[in-house]
Amino acid sequence: MNKIQKIHRENMKSEIPEFAIGDTVQVDMRIVEGGKERVQAFTGTVIGRHGEGIAESVTLRRVSFGQGLERVIPLHSPRLAGLTVVRHGSVRRAKLYYLRDMVGKSARVKERQVES
Repeated sequence: MNKIQKIHRENMKSEIPEFAIGDTVQVDMRIVEGGKERVQAFTGTVIGRHGEGIAESVTLRRVSFGQGLERVIPLHSPRLAGLTVVRHGSVRRAKLYYLRDMVGKSARVKERQVES
């Protein structure tokens, strides 16, 4: 194992839960404003996962006040304070970019029943 792989392995987060495309997740990000630091939550549907290892990121989408918001979150960022799965979605595609064109009830993702 070379030095770069060792650094990557040391900086990867191990407490990230299992989630899939279509799931609704809540991401808590550390935000620095001036001299203060606070945690801001962003809840959205996972419409894509990109990369692997330390470079893995997810794209979250939500509609707020009639305006669609998308945010790309690096999963192993030091700014990531937490990630929780709110609900599991049932989808048959790897990328849900078609949700960008849908409005209202048609933009919903059906819930998947998970055995626990």
